[in-house]
Formats: sequence, structure tokens, C-alpha cells
Amino acid sequence: MEAARQYSAQDAQIHFSKILEAVATGEEVIISRSGEPVAKVVPPAGRPRRGDHGTLKGRIPASDDFDDLPEGFDEAFGDDE
Repeated sequence: MEAARQYSAQDAQIHFSKILEAVATGEEVIISRSGEPVAKVVPPAGRPRRGDHGTLKGRIPASDDFDDLPEGFDEAFGDDE
């Protein structure tokens, strides 16, 4: 896992929006004073981390006929085409 970004208290005030964007994507940010960590900004517990679309591609199995409808399915729902 990548090390958390670290900002001094003064830089954290200046770059607060940037810190919030990083945390919204799942990163953790450390705020320090005089070089000593004093706070950690983390995403809320239980909230899924945002990521790129398609991050689960290849990780969820689906049968080869997934998109095929069973016989009679379309007729049962009034699509007689």
C-alpha cells in the first residue's frame, strides 16, 4: 500500500480542497505540525472507495449465455416480436 500523503498544518489550510478530493478517492492524508503527525484525514467508515469504472472487470464470473433470454421469457412479458 502506498504511503499516505503528508501536509504541514499551514499547507493543509491552503490545499484543503485538494486534500478532500484525495480522501474522497480513498486516500489517507496526514497533517503534521513541526514535522510531527497530529491528525489523519480518512474516508468515512463503511463508505466504498471510489475508483475507476471497470475495476471489477474479470473478477465477477458470468456465464457465456448471460445475455440470452430463456425460451418464452419475452412472450411472458408481452413482447411477441
